[in-house]
Amino acid sequence: AKIVALQDMMKGVCESGWFRSSGQTMNIRVLGIPLDLGQARRGVDMGPSAVRAAGLNSTLRALGHHVEDAGNIHVRIAEEQHFGDKRAKYLKEIATTCREAAERVYQTVVDGWFPLSLGGDHSIAVGTQAGVSRLCRERNQPIGCIWIDAHADMNTPETSPSGNIHGMPFAASLGFGPKELTRIFNFSPKLRAANCALIGLRDLDSRERRMVKESGVHAYTMREIDEHGLRAVMEKSIAAAANGTAGFVVSLDMDVVDPHEAPGVGTPVRGGITFREAHLIMEMISDTKKMLALEIVEVNPIIDVLNRTAILAVGLAASALGKKIL
Repeated sequence: AKIVALQDMMKGVCESGWFRSSGQTMNIRVLGIPLDLGQARRGVDMGPSAVRAAGLNSTLRALGHHVEDAGNIHVRIAEEQHFGDKRAKYLKEIATTCREAAERVYQTVVDGWFPLSLGGDHSIAVGTQAGVSRLCRERNQPIGCIWIDAHADMNTPETSPSGNIHGMPFAASLGFGPKELTRIFNFSPKLRAANCALIGLRDLDSRERRMVKESGVHAYTMREIDEHGLRAVMEKSIAAAANGTAGFVVSLDMDVVDPHEAPGVGTPVRGGITFREAHLIMEMISDTKKMLALEIVEVNPIIDVLNRTAILAVGLAASALGKKIL
C-alpha cells in the first residue's frame, strides 16, 4: 500500500509539477551547497549564508509558503587536497558533493517538497538536476531546463581553457564530460537538449561555441534579447522546456545580471540583463506553474557591495515563487 501511494504521489508530481500540485502555498526546502572548488576565485562558498542573511526564508514565508531550511552540505575546502588533473580540477571532490546534493534533492522531491538549492559555484547544478531527473525518470518522463547565465557552462575537460568545473555542469547534465559527473545515479543524460534553453549568453570560450551550436539546446544571447525582446525569448524558452516534459528546473547564475546590479559574482561580464529583465524572467517562469526546482549560484559576498547581489537573489527567488506586483 505504501509503494502504491508513493507511486501515485510521484505520478502526480511528474505530471503537474510541484508548484501546480501544491497550489499557491508551497512546501519549500532550502539546501545550502557551499562549493567553491569549481572555480578559482574564493568566497563563493559563503553564498548560501549571504542569501539567507538577505532574508530568503522570511521573504518566502511572507508569501505564504512553508519553508524548511535543511542547512548546508559539508564540502571539503581547497586547502585540504590537491586539485588533481589540471583539465578538471577537484573533480573527485566536486563529484562527491554533487552526489550528496543529488541524493538530498531526490529525497526532497520524494517527500513532496520543492527544492531550492543555494550555491556555491555552478558545479552544484550537476547534483540538483540529477536529483530531480531521477524521480521523473522513474515515471518515464523527461525534465526540461532553463539555464540563465552569462556563460554556457558547456565545456568539457578536453575543451576548457581553465580546467574549472563550474564551466562544465550544463555539458555534464546533457551527458558530455567525465563519468564522475555524467553518471550520477548510473544514468545519462539527465536532460534532453531539445528541452533546454540558455538565456543571457555573452561570454563563451572558443571551443565551447561549437558545443553549444551542435548540442541542440535553444541558446539565446544578449543580441537575441536586444533584437527581439526578453518576452519573446522567454516564451520560446518556456515552450521548449515544457514541451513533453514533467516540468523544468531553473538554474540561475547571478552573473547573468549586469555587474552594475549584481557586483558580487566571480565572473562578471558587462552588458548583462537589467534588474527588471531579471524579475520578468522569474515572473514569467512563475506564471507557468511548471518549475520543478530552483537553484541560485555564484553569489560571492567577498566582492559584493553591501550584500546587494544576495538581496537581488532573494528578490528573484520571490518572483519565481509567486510574488507579484499586483
